[in-house]
Amino acid sequence: MIQFEVNDMTCGHCVGAVTAAVKDAAPEATISIDLAEHAVRVEGARDAGVVEQAIRAAGYSPSRKA
Repeated sequence: MIQFEVNDMTCGHCVGAVTAAVKDAAPEATISIDLAEHAVRVEGARDAGVVEQAIRAAGYSPSRKA
């Protein structure tokens, strides 16, 4: 599982935008978002860098969590 903290994700619209961006970049992935924790968890994606770039391209600032 790949995990990101996305502190500038603040509302339902943000959740939708991040979800759509990750699905476009990694259609095989399963995405779980906890808005209160600003947490994005992605399972089944092959390349964490591609997922991170997709979130950035959507206008957000992800930081990878170990």
